[in-house]
Amino acid sequence: MDLPDNPLLEIQFHVPFDRIKPEHVEPAVRQLLSSARKELERIASDPAPRTYENTLVELDEFTRNLDYAMNVVRHLESVATCPELRAAYNTVHPLTSEFYSNIPLHEGLWNNIKRYAETSEARGLKGTRNRYLTKTLQEFRRHGADLDAAGKARLARIEVELAQLTTKFAENVLDTTNGFELVVTDEAKLAGLPPAALEAARQNAAKKGIEGWRFTLQAPSYLPVMTYLDDRGIREHMYRAYVTRGTAAGFDNQPIIERILELRREKAALIGFQDFADFVLADRMAHTGDRAESFLESLKDKTLEHFRRENDELAAFRRSLEGEMAPDLEPWDIGYYAEKQRAALYDFDEEDLRPYFPLPRVVEGMFEIFGRLLGIRVTEESGVPVWDAGVRYFEIRDTASGEFLGAFYGDFYPRENKRGGAWMDALITGVQTPKGLEPHLGLICGNLTPPVGDAPALLTHREVETIFHEFGHLLHHCLSRVDVRGLAGTNIAWDFVELPSQIMENWCWERESLDLFARHYQTGEPIPGDLFQKMRRARTFRAANGQMRQLSFGLLDFALHRRYSKTEHGGVIAYSRAILQEFSPAPLPPEHAMISSFTHLFANPVGYAAGYYSYKWAEVLDADAFTRFQNEGVFNPQTGAEYRTKILERGDSDDPMLLFRSFMGRDPDPNALLARLGLAG
Repeated sequence: MDLPDNPLLEIQFHVPFDRIKPEHVEPAVRQLLSSARKELERIASDPAPRTYENTLVELDEFTRNLDYAMNVVRHLESVATCPELRAAYNTVHPLTSEFYSNIPLHEGLWNNIKRYAETSEARGLKGTRNRYLTKTLQEFRRHGADLDAAGKARLARIEVELAQLTTKFAENVLDTTNGFELVVTDEAKLAGLPPAALEAARQNAAKKGIEGWRFTLQAPSYLPVMTYLDDRGIREHMYRAYVTRGTAAGFDNQPIIERILELRREKAALIGFQDFADFVLADRMAHTGDRAESFLESLKDKTLEHFRRENDELAAFRRSLEGEMAPDLEPWDIGYYAEKQRAALYDFDEEDLRPYFPLPRVVEGMFEIFGRLLGIRVTEESGVPVWDAGVRYFEIRDTASGEFLGAFYGDFYPRENKRGGAWMDALITGVQTPKGLEPHLGLICGNLTPPVGDAPALLTHREVETIFHEFGHLLHHCLSRVDVRGLAGTNIAWDFVELPSQIMENWCWERESLDLFARHYQTGEPIPGDLFQKMRRARTFRAANGQMRQLSFGLLDFALHRRYSKTEHGGVIAYSRAILQEFSPAPLPPEHAMISSFTHLFANPVGYAAGYYSYKWAEVLDADAFTRFQNEGVFNPQTGAEYRTKILERGDSDDPMLLFRSFMGRDPDPNALLARLGLAG
């Protein structure tokens, strides 16, 4: 192949997804790696006196083309994988991981950075530039810059092996998720399923040329079964398949997890940290594993009584339906009976909301809400290459000036060549320059309920929250106005990065904002007042269980990365199951192996290892920050403008706590979250 024609070799804002092929990946990445290595050597050996421009600016920029290519390739492997692309990615990912991990280990570069730090110019730096220098020095040391030659070599090998292992972990989860299907041919067995879920399963089967109804472990298929299906045997079968993903022969993630944990422990010790959590948290708001774990334990203590009461009430509710001799609840019963309990308590079925949440209107309304609030305009554009026919492309402009701020792709539906979950990612991170803002390019992906028949995709309220959440991340990226690329957008402490996403979910609960988009897809009528009130009253239903579930993941994360030892504890699956049991409303089955599919901790590039607590940490911040909007108006443009300029535009240009204080005028109130969840007192 003629390399100059390779679409990955140059940054293109409209990414040529229609021209990128698996065979482009390795030649492009090898060429870009070669160029980046040469540039690294040039910067490191430059004998000129050290300045901000020839030291830190060049450090910030020299991997830009390689960053772009790997962002695109990694993204495609997540949303449009195939055997050829997977093989190409698995070839280049270890190469790039080794290169990136070796940057802080380059002695000549590190010496130049230290020399610059001693100059009078460096000592006079202010604001973002001073923060960039300080963080660069910290990050280089935290990633091994002061190790001896043997230590640097070992650290580089660890990084390469971790890259390979985390990639394989994700592949095993995807393959075992896709490897399951349940085909039902007797409609009588599907009693209880909502009509939309029933029709989706029928269409799913028809696409495969199968008679009957086909169910998978993708969320839009799995969750309705666990919530509504009367047939307990099918629920149990689906549950057991779901919690054993990543355990099948040939796709077994247990030895991968054991090795990942071993390597992470070695890495932390090599650099001088007590454990991997302290290594990860050194540059985050929590700073230490002790502080973050204590934060979670404190929330657990405040939630435990409510959690036990909720579960006692659910068991009593089942007995009220089936008699005092009703069997104990099993994990595959919880969602089913909880939904019946919610309907009985609040006369509310979340399925009643689906007709009011057609995806096109949800997206349009979301753009209108935050357009009003933040002074932006989002428009859909056509004619841009995409990776799947269902992908949409949008551009963001400042309402007042018309300035082009950025663009993003939206990929909302599940596919078998796409990983599960929902996420935002950056393809291009722009910077503020003397000539103006370089625009940003990003994406949001989900696995939402797809359209059924001639109707649009009708979402659950939780799915609406998911879109708003990812759009919050996207705006944090696209509204950034920072003059250092490495400090722009979502390049910020991960226990702060969820604030701009989680706060957006609040607008899914406000009458004023819902009326902009929550309209019946057939009649155009807004959500009836009584249904809205039922929804609001049910908001905190089993909130303690929801909180304990998240706390269980965070505390398991710390247990694995701070205390687990295969020699002492016998095996990561049994160890994890024992910890999760304390937070489960029902006994977990012996084969429960959720840890084997926990991509947040063990899949590249998700990266929440020793950082899952971030969701709860940021949820405290978001619950508190939203009180300003509640007090001043959820559409108050002045409040929105301050939020944009003091949080969204600032990236990591200042300490996250200072950014929060600049918006709220005080430190966070830790009780705000408990109050919102109805767990205070």
